[in-house]
Amino acid sequence: MRGAMHSPMVYSHTDLIRFAHDVLSAAGLNSGKASVVAETLVEADLMGHTTHGLHLLPAYAKEVAEGKMRRDGEPSVISDRGSVVVWDGNYLPGPWLVNRAMDLLMDRIAAHPVGTLVIRRSHHIACLAAYPERIARAGCLMLLSSSDPRVKSVAPFGGLDAVYTPNPIAGGIPTDGDPIIFDISMSTTSNAFVLRTRDEGKKLPHPWLLTPEGQVTDDPNAFVTDPPATILPLGGMDTGYKGFALGILVEALTSGLAGYGRADNPNQWGASVFLQIMDPRAFGGGEAFDRQMKFFIDACLASRPLGNPVRMPGTRAFQLREKQKRDGVSLYPTIPPALKACGDAYGVLFPEPLASR
Repeated sequence: MRGAMHSPMVYSHTDLIRFAHDVLSAAGLNSGKASVVAETLVEADLMGHTTHGLHLLPAYAKEVAEGKMRRDGEPSVISDRGSVVVWDGNYLPGPWLVNRAMDLLMDRIAAHPVGTLVIRRSHHIACLAAYPERIARAGCLMLLSSSDPRVKSVAPFGGLDAVYTPNPIAGGIPTDGDPIIFDISMSTTSNAFVLRTRDEGKKLPHPWLLTPEGQVTDDPNAFVTDPPATILPLGGMDTGYKGFALGILVEALTSGLAGYGRADNPNQWGASVFLQIMDPRAFGGGEAFDRQMKFFIDACLASRPLGNPVRMPGTRAFQLREKQKRDGVSLYPTIPPALKACGDAYGVLFPEPLASR
């Protein structure tokens, strides 16, 4: 059984983008939006974020077909003060909305070197790590965060009842080489990872869940009992108060600033989104920023290794992406069968693996 979970088959990333686009288009999504969503999902798999890449395609297509992910249209502007913008995303595709928001802030960066855009009622925005690179390569810092005000899976530190979501924060920091990219949940793990582990009949790597009785467990089945276990805040039972505080911060930045969230009791899958872009040249200066970051990065990389050498966040993802673009994408073993079934449902042929050509 264990051997069956490791497939040697790899796929062309361009074929996978084309497949995802065609499935979303067949489900009814506007072609331009389908392209952005498809590229974002495949980018996640290229970088190794397999729970938030093409794994999401069947669910996304279903949301499109049922009209829960809006197929066409534009976000509504709630407020625009130049450097601060609020959109109602109208449940348009999350990846498309985030990319549009990034474009808008970069168009204004000369006039507004700190730009912030928050989105209420976006649809799910997929893998946050897929976004910051292009902003960081343009010499700017980027922060991105999201929450889903419909979902409750994480309990506050010291509590037993779920209140909020894993609430990730992602960022991109420019350097004189590859940018630093990070994407971290403010909980011990993600909902998707717990459910995947359960579906595979495995245990979690650590006791990351808290049962309704207050016991920690590594059994993902506890996550789907009635009542369900909750995911612990980042830091677990020891220092989870830190993860809880960061989770609160994300709630404030996303639903709080957007003016729409849990208090409104939304009834569909979605996201509240916070995006901020900063130009270092408007602060201490671009050269000064580069000098400080280079000194810091060099010091980190020179630190005596405990085991493997120190690496900066994002390094492994960039290396994996280049390898998979060159040699083919190794999808997580449970994903190809699900994609094939999804393609069959929409009349789209799933691509053949490169090894069989």
